[in-house]
Amino acid sequence: MENINVQKRDFTVKANKMRRLGMIPGSVFGKYLPEAISIQLEEATAYRLIRQKREGSKLLLNVEGQIIPVQIKEKNLDPLNTEILHISSQALATDEKVNSVIHIFLKGDEKFGGQLEKMLMEIPYVSLPDNMIDTITIDVDGMKTGDVLTVKDIPEIMSDKIKLQVDMNEIVLRISERQE
Repeated sequence: MENINVQKRDFTVKANKMRRLGMIPGSVFGKYLPEAISIQLEEATAYRLIRQKREGSKLLLNVEGQIIPVQIKEKNLDPLNTEILHISSQALATDEKVNSVIHIFLKGDEKFGGQLEKMLMEIPYVSLPDNMIDTITIDVDGMKTGDVLTVKDIPEIMSDKIKLQVDMNEIVLRISERQE
């Protein structure tokens, strides 16, 4: 798990000025924390997180010497210029189940002959932090027209350690004839 250094937020500086100074505001919340912690992190670190991680990804936050395991809960971006406005994280307790989402990525879809319909690219679930799954890559090379992949067809999520929040027969992707 990646370790990210952050500081407690300086409330003498307003959020817009903080962003101009190269810092991004954020927060950490969770049941076992006495109260939510307002944080700030360096802009370069925040943009790297946005590129490499997604909502549901696990991290270790070093908040001025206190290591807190978290999952990224929400990333607020300005829709006009994709500036990061705020990053929220949920503190994880080893014995407490959390809601998260598995992100589905496809491999081999660029050379695909049929019409590939992506139906469910995020699968919500509940698990203990040690059993969390961030991403699953599905190789679609070799699939043909008429093939359908459902949630129950993905072996990585067929575990009694996670509780899926979708129907097992829900379609993840299907291959249909190319529309001309």
